[in-house]
Amino acid sequence: MDYLLGLDIGTSGVKALLISVEGKVVGSTTYSYPLSTPQSGWAEQNPEDWWGATRKAIREVLEEKKVKKGELKGISLSGQMHSSVFLDKNREVIRPAILWSDSRTSKQCAEIHERAGGLEGLIELVSNQAFEGFTAPKVLWLRENEPENYKKLRHLLLPKDYIRYKLTGEIKTEASDAAGTILLDVEKKEWSQSLLDKLGIDSNILPEILDSIDIAGEISGKAAQQTGIEKGIPVIAGGADNACGAVGSGIVKEGRVMASVGTSGVILAQTNSPTADKKGRIHLFNHARPDSWYMMGVVLSAGMCYSWLQEKLYAEALDYTELDRKASEIEVGSEGLLFLPYLYGERTPHADGDARGVFFGISGQHEQAHFARSVMEGVGFAMRDSLELIKDKGIEIDEIRAIGGGAKSQVWRSILADIFGEEISLLNIEEGPAFGAALIAGVGVGVYQSFTEAAGDFIKVRNTVTPDYEAHKKYNDFYELYRNIYPSLKEDFRDLGRIMEQ
Repeated sequence: MDYLLGLDIGTSGVKALLISVEGKVVGSTTYSYPLSTPQSGWAEQNPEDWWGATRKAIREVLEEKKVKKGELKGISLSGQMHSSVFLDKNREVIRPAILWSDSRTSKQCAEIHERAGGLEGLIELVSNQAFEGFTAPKVLWLRENEPENYKKLRHLLLPKDYIRYKLTGEIKTEASDAAGTILLDVEKKEWSQSLLDKLGIDSNILPEILDSIDIAGEISGKAAQQTGIEKGIPVIAGGADNACGAVGSGIVKEGRVMASVGTSGVILAQTNSPTADKKGRIHLFNHARPDSWYMMGVVLSAGMCYSWLQEKLYAEALDYTELDRKASEIEVGSEGLLFLPYLYGERTPHADGDARGVFFGISGQHEQAHFARSVMEGVGFAMRDSLELIKDKGIEIDEIRAIGGGAKSQVWRSILADIFGEEISLLNIEEGPAFGAALIAGVGVGVYQSFTEAAGDFIKVRNTVTPDYEAHKKYNDFYELYRNIYPSLKEDFRDLGRIMEQ
């Protein structure tokens, strides 16, 4: 039997997923690694921890299936976006990687906007605004705060590109991940020399850009010994986690939208027309499918809000199953209780790190179940913000495919369908970015002719959730009220931040 291997270098661990060329998952294993938070708002990891976990995961999944020589046809990778790996002239790690969830670079983001000629100037260059989690501000932070480390910097890589380097010895990247650095001209698919000049960043630290389906190298002899993979097996460039998640969900043609309810919430739609939002409210990145893009809105705290509610407030009283059951018994709108899911700030559409979570409309009749349903509804409203922006950009929506832990909750996916006023599809495969990476490997080595072929053959709709249109009408009223709450509190959030810093 012939196989393909997908690797996902995530924030909590690495997942190795082995599939047959017929698209069947035949092996899967995950190894975790630690997260370091040396200061408030900081998030770092040691790239060597990624590599150690990757070696173990690969060896285990291959040995478990007893993959023979010649049976593994190709490998590809997915990885957490934006996180930075700094290498010196000897290609050794200089310092721990600064992650996408790190928020230390507010000053540097402001500097990028100023040097680029404001928000409009930056969007003109790279189609996106600067956020704290992105890669470019981390480079400026390193230069300003660790000048000795900055002097050593010769190569800037993203997590999956670092692991690919360890597998092949080749330093390269690809467009879907490069877009998240905000140093890439997304439309032209090349580094923005204009922005690099404005920021004073040497373009020589940036790797060559490939398409996701290009062969980036082959398994080296050293990596073969360390992982158990046969030397010379082609390693395909791969993609950013959201791009690979889209491939793994069949979001490979216009009209399909991915709604992912994980720790964060993502609304993602493929587009063949790279038209950036002039206000920077929604991202425009390169897709893993060549010569296409995707628009994406991000709710920073989605499933995280529900986890917070259960673990911090109800841990001794209610588990998730009981919380879901109670929430299902509450009427639409949670009897007037609204929730803003901004526990750690928000990205789409507000781009406000000062924003915080809010329960609005609390009254004496509200109980645990109301708060649970209100959190689900608040996340749904926040995700609808992104969906409305995508519609405003002229993208027609034919189908919404729901993935992630939240989509496994019957009550939550029904709430989403009712809030969106759209039918939601549930898929037969729930392996996420690692499955997308495996399909990318298959296209890259020629096992599949296209993403459309692979996705059409293997990714099927197993069930659909039809919205209750009477509930949708009620939710429309609550949604309009929800949208008014943040603007009313925007300055208060900033004042709160200043007070907390004193």
